[in-house]
Amino acid sequence: MARPSTAEKRRTFRKLHESGCFVIPNPWNVGSARYLQGLGFNALATTSSGYAHSQGYADGALGRDAVLAHFGELAAATDVPLNADFEDGLADDLDGLAENVTRCVATGVAGLSIEDSPNDGSVPLYPLDVAVARVKTARAAIDRAGGDVVFTGRAEGFIRGVPDLDDVIRRLRAYKDAGADCLYAPGIKTREQIEAVVKAVAPKPVNFLNSGAFGFTVDDLAAMGVRRISVGGSLARVAMHAFIQVATEIARDGKFDGFASMISNPELNKFFSADRKKDASP
Repeated sequence: MARPSTAEKRRTFRKLHESGCFVIPNPWNVGSARYLQGLGFNALATTSSGYAHSQGYADGALGRDAVLAHFGELAAATDVPLNADFEDGLADDLDGLAENVTRCVATGVAGLSIEDSPNDGSVPLYPLDVAVARVKTARAAIDRAGGDVVFTGRAEGFIRGVPDLDDVIRRLRAYKDAGADCLYAPGIKTREQIEAVVKAVAPKPVNFLNSGAFGFTVDDLAAMGVRRISVGGSLARVAMHAFIQVATEIARDGKFDGFASMISNPELNKFFSADRKKDASP
């Protein structure tokens, strides 16, 4: 069976946003991406923090070329649509942003998101007029490349020290009007906040970041009107947390108890061998 083309993956991704609710988990390397695909998830998303930490960097510290290469690697390794966590577009000026979005589309991703907070931390958030101009610039770059990539506009206030729901909604509405296909306010976590955001940007789809023990199931979030659920860097942190715990136990106590009940090498070999054989199918 032939692998889906980039165009087919993009059509699939756009269709997923039209109705219902789906989970879009965040792998941080090819192995985790292919395993998540094997579990049956219909789409995946990158995680800037998960990938940066796996490379020994803080979130936001990786350069453009490394980030774009990572997107291309994951997009090429998987058969499901991939959404790119493109941070602030890795450019402060509009010309640089347009160029970077164009290059991001060329990696084969099916979607990308742009934050309204600069990576350098110079200010918590871009002023609204600047943020809107950046959304319009990204939208225009996507349209010039064909327009089939799903564009997500992000309002970062709740995770950048400005937890003002009215401001977040004002920004999301502005990004919707500026051309965003999907809206996203990471850090909101109560039913009231989620429902207010969904209502404010309807009928556009909303992504919810379910990165903590908020108590919401997929069905709960679907009932609130959420269309897409991501987990950010949480899966990567689960892996890093287990590694740190076991390694610390070895270093501190000379014990290897943390290796009990872990998945075996043959089990992983079996999965990835079968997974790769699918690629070789005619």
